[in-house]
Amino acid sequence: MTTSTALLLADLTGVAVFAASGASAAVAKRLDLFGVVFVGVVAALGGGIFRDLVIDEVPPLAFGDWRYAVTAAVTAAAIFWLHPQFARLRTTVLVLDAAGLALFTVTGTLKALDAHVPAVGACMIGMLTAIGGGLGRDLLTGEIPVVLRREIYAVAALAGSIAVALLSAYGAATAAPLTAAAVFVFALRLVSLRRRWSAPVPALRPPRTGARGPQL
Repeated sequence: MTTSTALLLADLTGVAVFAASGASAAVAKRLDLFGVVFVGVVAALGGGIFRDLVIDEVPPLAFGDWRYAVTAAVTAAAIFWLHPQFARLRTTVLVLDAAGLALFTVTGTLKALDAHVPAVGACMIGMLTAIGGGLGRDLLTGEIPVVLRREIYAVAALAGSIAVALLSAYGAATAAPLTAAAVFVFALRLVSLRRRWSAPVPALRPPRTGARGPQL
């Protein structure tokens, strides 16, 4: 299997996983069939479209290759019809989202590096590719985007992007190490959820009040 074929398969797998994640979130919000498919497609393709536009791959693969849109739409529609089989939708969404995050982190970083983007920029593109779909899904379903919460989400993607960039720099960007990088992102995301790890937030102090009211 060539590198380009492996990247395509990983990319389409990420599309399917994020489409399932988006569709599951839409089902939980009781959207109709069109709404479920639309949210699934946005979640699946949003990050990849951003990536391709940034690395000047026009038209983006989501528009130029029918397999991307069809994979996303068919997966989302399948979730709409099969959702009763998922006993715990929230858990399903979180696991699928973590898998999509991991896959898109790896493929996004690799495609940026292949486009001769410097390592730092490639890491940023890989992270944004990974979080773009979840951002669109959360906005469409009326949720505060995961990336803006205290959870370890974008940090996991950035750590995975750095790992991929380092593997590429040392000539070790082969199937097994890249799979390990994806598993690392997936595991970090799930463990952080399980253990309730979070990024630091500012400590807000209540305003002082005196005889004349709050002090500015």
